[in-house]
Amino acid sequence: MDVQEIVQEVTQASDKTVFGVWFMIAVALVFFMQAGFAMVETGFTRAKNAGNIIMKNLMDFCIGTVAFIAIGFGLLLGEDAAGLIGKPGFDIFTSYENFAWDQFVFNLVFCATTATIVSGAMAERTKFLSYCVYSGIISAFIYPVEAHWIWGGGWLAQMGFHDLSGSCAIHMVGGVCALIGAKFVGPRIGKFVKTKDGDIKVNAIPGHNLTIGALGVFILWFGWYGFNPAAASTVGQLDSIFLTTTVAPAIATVTCMVFTWLKYGKPDVSMCLNGSLAGLVGITAGCDVMDCLGAVLVGIVSGFLVCFGVWFLDYKLHIDDPVGAVAVHMMNGIWGTIAVGLFATKTSPGYAIQLECGGIKAEGLFYGGGFEQLGLQLIGFAAVAAWAAVAISITFLIIKKTLGLRASEQEEIIGMDITEHGLVSSYADFAPSMNDASVYGYTKDDAKSVKKVEGQVPALKVPVEKAVEVESYVAPTSDGHPRMTKVVIVFKEQKLQALIQAMEAIDVTGITVTHVIGCGMQNGQRHYYRGTSIEMNLLPKVKAEIVVCAVPVSKVIDAARSALYTGNYGDGKLFIYPIENVIKVRTGEQGYDALQNFDED
Repeated sequence: MDVQEIVQEVTQASDKTVFGVWFMIAVALVFFMQAGFAMVETGFTRAKNAGNIIMKNLMDFCIGTVAFIAIGFGLLLGEDAAGLIGKPGFDIFTSYENFAWDQFVFNLVFCATTATIVSGAMAERTKFLSYCVYSGIISAFIYPVEAHWIWGGGWLAQMGFHDLSGSCAIHMVGGVCALIGAKFVGPRIGKFVKTKDGDIKVNAIPGHNLTIGALGVFILWFGWYGFNPAAASTVGQLDSIFLTTTVAPAIATVTCMVFTWLKYGKPDVSMCLNGSLAGLVGITAGCDVMDCLGAVLVGIVSGFLVCFGVWFLDYKLHIDDPVGAVAVHMMNGIWGTIAVGLFATKTSPGYAIQLECGGIKAEGLFYGGGFEQLGLQLIGFAAVAAWAAVAISITFLIIKKTLGLRASEQEEIIGMDITEHGLVSSYADFAPSMNDASVYGYTKDDAKSVKKVEGQVPALKVPVEKAVEVESYVAPTSDGHPRMTKVVIVFKEQKLQALIQAMEAIDVTGITVTHVIGCGMQNGQRHYYRGTSIEMNLLPKVKAEIVVCAVPVSKVIDAARSALYTGNYGDGKLFIYPIENVIKVRTGEQGYDALQNFDED
């Protein structure tokens, strides 16, 4: 053996070792994506269900591991049977020394990704036990069978269908299961309301923590750098996959931002976060066989498609998907699968590798390859989608008829944390407690502002909200002192200093101020969450409480209105209450005397 042959053998052995280590690093990155899914789903839903969602994302991996050991891995990578299924076996126990350890953990983390996609679309109203059951079935049976067709030597692989990292096998399948699951379980309470004229009104239910949701998206994007290039076997292929995996989501996010900015007047934050994920899903199938231009085109379509998908589910299908799983994973999984047949090109380093091993048959339609590869991609998409739809429908139907799929109305309103896990709050000692009005996630017309009135303060028309004649409260009592009255004012925080100055000017020296949040949106304004016009709940406000006696109540009202009035919606409201008595704790003084500052208290 000459020196050149020795160098070649050493280089090959070194490459094999390096890429073997990279393969396991990529597995760890894909596992870390579980944290990303958990954060996205938690942030895009309500606080009362945060613990339940974390538990589901934990258990779909752990239950999936059990199911994958028992049968899933064999169905996926076992000996091929007629191109349809792998033969189950227990080599992991009976022949561990010869077992494909790397393939097991690699396919396990991919399997867990499929299962966790479904959780987001069915969040906030699905029984935990039922979730555990269908998650296990996806990991044990639904995913392994179709993944065998694509990656285990099955009939699609033999035809030359190409899906490097799972736009079809993982994301589309997870998205199809999510769509059907969301339809089976039904929408959250208050998401869709039938109006008097028979139309369906769509109510947005904003997530409780956009910061956590954004963190989840960044974690997922980071994990995708293991998800897509895990199987790379050359440096050039690895680098090219990193490039396309970066370009597509970036372009998709910019597209989504521009679209929502033009359509709704403001760039939609949560929709843009979904746009990043949509671009990642769209590029996943063909990331190794596309060039930069292909990645750009995939990203543009993904950015539009995720916006359309969210709108279509809300306004046409009336299916409630809290996190946008269907729009991100199903629709862009389909798009990414088809895109291979449009944009695959031999200039990409991965194309020759796939062509040599039969992983692709021809270039894409727009690169001179004709319809051959596009036809294969369409066949694969249709077959896998049909399998997933039938299998998961049967699964959900059985669960619904036996265990039950949906939590009760009371459990949903109170929250899954307390009812399913005995967890009073996932944010104990951190976030404010939520009252009954907030847990519904939508509001009724009970918190509207006064109508805009014309003219200048104080020569204003008396609004209809004035419920009492305040002049009656300044009548003297039997002891000769004026009556005591409490004035409560709820208004915008930016007017606080103006109100305090106005009260000081009329010699009101005692005022209690608290920050509050209330349900309802100011009439006349429009806000959007994921493309849906919302009646914003839990708006930040300031509440000022003033007890007056010596100063006439009418004077306090006039001063407050003068300070707060802008003529716009949301100026605030004043509430007037009679007070029976006031007692000063330190001295025991009561009534009028208790309100006087004869000395420092």
